[in-house]
Amino acid sequence: MANLIQSLGAFGIRQLISVGRLGVFFLYTMRGLFLPPGKFWPVIKHVEFIGSKSFIVIGFTAAFTGMVLGLQGYYTLSMFASEGMLGSAVSLSLIRELGPVLTALMVTGRAGSAITAEIGIMRIEEQVDALECMAIDPYAYLVTPRFIACIIALPLLVAFSDVVGIIGGYLVGVDLLGVSGGAFWDGIHVSVLWRDVYMGIIKSLCFSVLIIWICTYKGFYAGVDEGSFGPEQVSRATTNAVVISSISILISDYVITSILL
Repeated sequence: MANLIQSLGAFGIRQLISVGRLGVFFLYTMRGLFLPPGKFWPVIKHVEFIGSKSFIVIGFTAAFTGMVLGLQGYYTLSMFASEGMLGSAVSLSLIRELGPVLTALMVTGRAGSAITAEIGIMRIEEQVDALECMAIDPYAYLVTPRFIACIIALPLLVAFSDVVGIIGGYLVGVDLLGVSGGAFWDGIHVSVLWRDVYMGIIKSLCFSVLIIWICTYKGFYAGVDEGSFGPEQVSRATTNAVVISSISILISDYVITSILL
């Protein structure tokens, strides 16, 4: 019994240390905004990696999501003779909910995992320690540019996802199922309000912070808690980063929706 209590206490202390370190990591990342080196070109490079190189996967995800919404929405609305509201159903589902969430999950899987692995390899190869020896702040050099880039790229990807998804829903609803094109676009015009777009923007910004915060943190401290540095620690950090980021996105999605609705 005493060993069980001791183990639970040790686990709780480790979790508290991790939470405190996560907070300090975020503060150091924000401090990096005001420290050299310059951020412009590194930010551009990471915007390209996180944003433009994710267009294909985001486009396919959004297109088929919109097409599925078109199919499901049509057969549900047809039960109430309300097929003309298909544009409203597709656009609101994408703009409020599915666009930000699915985009964030795809970016986590494609870019977040790569960022964690990249920084984790730098940690196990002692490149992070080398930066400190050269009096270069590793947070300002490694983390802050990626942080800025993700905040810029993810809202743009969400906007792209919403547009592609609505077009996918239009193609299925109008061209395949015969819904009036005018009714489809009129439903979007009437039903989509600024608060719906605002909710999507807020979600995308919050998700971008969570993704880059968790993924860079896991990579930066890969192997530190275990006291050993190798490929196994990098793979474990990458897996944990994707899982924790995905769960955080879903939890924060509920919290933001409950606040803004």
